Amino acid sequence: MLRSVADIELKLLIEAIFLRYSYDFRNYSLASLRRRVALAQRHLECEHIAALQHRILHEPKAFMELLQFLTIPVSEMFRDPAYYRAVREQVIPLLRTYPSLKIWVAGCSTGEEVYSLAILLKEEGLLERSIIYATDINPRSLERAQQGIFDLKNVRHYTRNYQLAGGRHSFSDYYTAAYDSVLLDRALKERVTFADHSLATDSVFSETQFISCRNVLIYFNRALQDRALGLFHESLCHRGFLGLGSKETVEFSAFAQAFEGFARDERIFRKL
Repeated sequence: MLRSVADIELKLLIEAIFLRYSYDFRNYSLASLRRRVALAQRHLECEHIAALQHRILHEPKAFMELLQFLTIPVSEMFRDPAYYRAVREQVIPLLRTYPSLKIWVAGCSTGEEVYSLAILLKEEGLLERSIIYATDINPRSLERAQQGIFDLKNVRHYTRNYQLAGGRHSFSDYYTAAYDSVLLDRALKERVTFADHSLATDSVFSETQFISCRNVLIYFNRALQDRALGLFHESLCHRGFLGLGSKETVEFSAFAQAFEGFARDERIFRKL
């Protein structure tokens, strides 16, 4: 089968990234990579992918710019409120039975989901006996997540999400507004450990009761989806919970028989 020059260049770029920087995008969705690399080309003013490859091989700063496009840190607090309501009403009662909790937010991006879960756990009286591992491959995203600073213009939307997710207080209790930003309550991250972790190359690092990995698997091909689900299965304790994005599922994967639907509409599964 004849391949286009652009697809050959794309494959060589992804291989070069792996060899030079050890970031593995080789099993990411090809369609997604095409879109992201095209955006990066325009941003970095590279006419061809080959020119982009030359720059990132010789300019680590250019690679870091490209990484922002390859990972696309897009998130929001209490995204898909029905998911968080299901966690609050159906998962939390079972998590209460554990003396301590370890929760993994995989692909945490800039931290919105981490803080959403921290707020939920705090309101349910579980934050003090929880450890939340928040991981991502993008160091800039992790830095922003640790800062806990978000754009003020998004707060009205976040507040609405929080209310729909079953929030028990005023969302304004959890942040301080200054200029065009809000700083989330620092107490929310006292139980959070932020760390670099790649679902493509790294291994499991802890036994957990709940894993939330939302809107990450959709960017992987089938082989990498199976690898990630294998990590989650290994990490979860017996009867632990896995939460995925609204367009993601364990069904049709190599681990379809290893999980059962728990809150199927909200994409929450339970390890068998």
